[in-house]
Amino acid sequence: MKNKIFLAVMSVFMLLMGLVFSSSANAQTVVKVSSDISYAPFEFKDANQKWAGVDVELMHRVAEINDWKLEMSFPGFDAAVNDLQAGKADAVIAGMSITDERRKVFDFGDPYYPSSIVIATTKGKTISDAKQLSGKQVGAKNGTVSQRWLQDNQSKYGYKISTYADGVAMLAALKTGNIEAVMDDYPVLSYAAKQGEDIAVNMKPVVVGYYGFAVMKGKHADLIEGFNKALAQLKKSGEYDKILAKYGATPSKVKPKKSQYVIASDNSFAPFEFQDVDKKFTGIDVDLLNAIAKYEGFNLKWNHVGFQPAVDAVQAGQADAMIAGMTITDARKEVFDFSNSYFSSNLTLAVNEADKSSVKKWEDLKGKVLGAKTGTASYDYLTAHASEFGFIVKTFKDATALYASLREGSVFAIMDDEPVLKYAVRQGQKFAMPLPAIANGEYGFAVKKGTNSELIDMFNDGYSYLKSSGDYDKIVNKYLKTEDTDTSSSTIDESSFTGIIKNNWKQLLQGLGVTIALALISFVLAMILGTIFGLFIVSPVKALRVIARIYIDFIRGIPLLVFTVFLFYGVPNLIQMLTGHQSPMNEFVAGVIALTLNAAAYIAEIMRGGVQAVPVGQMEASRSLGVPYVRTMLKVILPQALKITTPSLINQFIISLKDTTLVSVIGLTELLLTGQIIMARNFQQFYVYAIIGLMYLILIEALTLIARRIERRIK
Repeated sequence: MKNKIFLAVMSVFMLLMGLVFSSSANAQTVVKVSSDISYAPFEFKDANQKWAGVDVELMHRVAEINDWKLEMSFPGFDAAVNDLQAGKADAVIAGMSITDERRKVFDFGDPYYPSSIVIATTKGKTISDAKQLSGKQVGAKNGTVSQRWLQDNQSKYGYKISTYADGVAMLAALKTGNIEAVMDDYPVLSYAAKQGEDIAVNMKPVVVGYYGFAVMKGKHADLIEGFNKALAQLKKSGEYDKILAKYGATPSKVKPKKSQYVIASDNSFAPFEFQDVDKKFTGIDVDLLNAIAKYEGFNLKWNHVGFQPAVDAVQAGQADAMIAGMTITDARKEVFDFSNSYFSSNLTLAVNEADKSSVKKWEDLKGKVLGAKTGTASYDYLTAHASEFGFIVKTFKDATALYASLREGSVFAIMDDEPVLKYAVRQGQKFAMPLPAIANGEYGFAVKKGTNSELIDMFNDGYSYLKSSGDYDKIVNKYLKTEDTDTSSSTIDESSFTGIIKNNWKQLLQGLGVTIALALISFVLAMILGTIFGLFIVSPVKALRVIARIYIDFIRGIPLLVFTVFLFYGVPNLIQMLTGHQSPMNEFVAGVIALTLNAAAYIAEIMRGGVQAVPVGQMEASRSLGVPYVRTMLKVILPQALKITTPSLINQFIISLKDTTLVSVIGLTELLLTGQIIMARNFQQFYVYAIIGLMYLILIEALTLIARRIERRIK
């Protein structure tokens, strides 16, 4: 009997335990998500009085994929955020833009929708520019990005701001005429217009970021992980796009108009663009634009030519756009169209550490020489305040020369962008920054005014995504690390002569190869052209003499540097003005043409002197024998002239070889520019310039010996 009772009790116990464990196994994670009350097409009540919209449907699918028991509430945006902070909700999804301020309080999932805001009016209004809103009342919802944008630009456009708790009240105020315009998310206002509301959007939307699924900072990491996993799955399957299309919320994606875009940039502006120890260009600008191009789906071709050559290249149509730590200014806006700002920078003054204690205020710089790179905000600031504080401004074309001058004492102080100087200090430069930094402005991605507008749109959208996803911060932090963190993954030492050669010999030889090719090709062509014009000068035909003289005087009257820049930038720009089509020129070809035309003018004069040095009787004797003039020149006079002019021609070749350094101004990476790129990374000017000078010396001596042997054989 006892055994039966025991078995019965055990059976009941096992049954109860099975039910408990079965219930536990089948229990779903309850996720409470709070949302807005009226934010179509993201959350709203449909005709059947059921909650619908992009956020609602997306959240239900995310819950299904993760096997969550979803409990959604719709108290309104502000109330939803308050519920989350009070612990009444686990998460919020409500068209919530990801911002730096919100990241301090919330953790966000992967961005799921581009956030763009726009100003709208009623259909009867014809306001198409924010300037037309001066003195008028503009509405925005409290706590939104639209409200922040209106506040930031209020002084610029002169409107007044009315704040509303939700979109219903805001649009009601617009209809009744209490306000002249409203600002809200573009898809929301566009959806309302499609539903027959009295709303007109006549302005271009402003890209401000991306929407995100939010939880309290440091909590519910499992929800973020689950949301990201489900979102990726929905995007891959195409279901995400179907949800957007269902509610008319498919974002208009800008498409590239070219198979490849040429991007001009600086070559020595660390940490924004510089060459690393692996000879690859890297930096904040490089990584940022590469990431944007990957996200937006367009192809790039980088051209690291230096800041001023990059500016010239864009203006001349040699490049489609530029990114080079370029500060957005009113003057530059007259020539370029800029993206949204992607980096806020300050200007700061640097002195050698030994001089730090002598500079406590700007007045202490009286009578001192201060350096800055030409065409930069630093140069503009120094020149604007030179008379006020009594210092002298000296300009430099690149950072390499600027920093070397400070180190060597030829200038007392330099001014540059704060992150650039801090990066130099972390690379071992003994600089100090004794004065507070000066608010400088914003960096922007630029195109020539009126061209490649799709590039600006793609940059803004891609930047917003990277900013929202956190990838932008990762890129910046990669290069702007704390002082005690090693900024280089390489252990290669470039602080010595041998170390620089060991790590850069291939790069230096490549630059040398370009220099030799440039000199040889241009000189051979110059010999042919110069000989022709040399013969023209001594020709009995007056027209030929006039043509030759005009050419020689014109070329010799223009400095080679100016002529090279004009040829590379000016001529294509002229062709574009005449034809309407861009005709970019290859750097090497432009260098060959410039050096050829320049050397040919001097060779022509050398050949003229050689021909005239041949005794007149040689020509008379040949002509008296019935030999034609041209044949006499080619067979009798010219061979003797070549023997006479050989030393001068050898000297001209050496001059042409050294003139190749001037071609670096258009971004051709010959030997000198190669060295400057290396110096931008390691700041070892003495060693690098010594190596380059030694290479030129060896090359020129070797060519001189060969030329002398040729001269002896000719004689």
